[in-house]
Amino acid sequence: MNARAPQLHFEPADELAALCKAGGDPLRLNVLRALANDSFGVLELAQIFAIGQSGMSHHLKVLAQAGLVATRREGNAIFYRRALPQSELLGGVLHSALLNEVDALQLAEDVRARIAAVHAQRAAASRDYFARSADKFQAQQDLIAGLPQYRDSVLALLDALGFPGSASALEVGPGDGGFLPDLARRFGHVAALDNSEAMLELAHQRCQTEQLGNVELKLADALIDDIDAANCVVVNMVLHHFAAPAEALKQLARLVKPSGSLLITELCSHDQSWARTACGDLWLGFEQEELARWADAAGLMPGESLYVGLKNGFQIQVRHFAKPDAKQPQE
Repeated sequence: MNARAPQLHFEPADELAALCKAGGDPLRLNVLRALANDSFGVLELAQIFAIGQSGMSHHLKVLAQAGLVATRREGNAIFYRRALPQSELLGGVLHSALLNEVDALQLAEDVRARIAAVHAQRAAASRDYFARSADKFQAQQDLIAGLPQYRDSVLALLDALGFPGSASALEVGPGDGGFLPDLARRFGHVAALDNSEAMLELAHQRCQTEQLGNVELKLADALIDDIDAANCVVVNMVLHHFAAPAEALKQLARLVKPSGSLLITELCSHDQSWARTACGDLWLGFEQEELARWADAAGLMPGESLYVGLKNGFQIQVRHFAKPDAKQPQE
């Protein structure tokens, strides 16, 4: 009787081959570059790279099968982001090296212009929502997480930082101004920025009622306008309204003085798609690792974090990120 020939298993080689195949197409490499600090839906990527939806879906499938992109559902849409390399797994070193090379690529000017157009569409949708809904702001915020549900946690983190009374604070997107009295009692000067006149009027009424003489309200876009930096920048439940949150975090970091702090209060990732229409959310919360990764790319260092569970099933993350002193090297 002939001995049975040993079976050959090619699964590890198949995984490496899939990775090499996925990286062997110029369009797919450019998709990975576009996803470096953002996530897009298939229709947005089709718009950005000027190809049909079915063609883009095919390329994304190849990237997903190779483990180069991950997906996340946002309501009825699926958004794609780059998957993080796992160096301890087969292909992890190759995956990391590929992304390092991809990040050195320069996207074509027309592609960058179409990315900007997608961001502008998102931002316009957010502005239109707040222009229509200012009179219903508090009720809509309370559907998920109103200020009373996270105020004490933010203040605990803020007080632990021990800012002197002469320090300055900046709140981006103050809403109806509910947190401004807390900041005004702790800082010598407080600035509050909003790009919605209707929302800024609500904050103005709050400042008048509370007689907040050290609060300055500004109609401005924190991401593009020339704004004075502050010792502490506070962003409460705002990041999920930005068109490109990773890029927004970089711009927010520039508003923090050296040795200063950025405090971000945000929802953890959730699947309640009704928040898009009811509350004008562009993003359904964020993974904790996402915020940490974006902050690192913005030159910030992670500090303390607090997590608040809510009765309605949502969870809030209160995060502190520090900006190193420019005179001292980072560890």
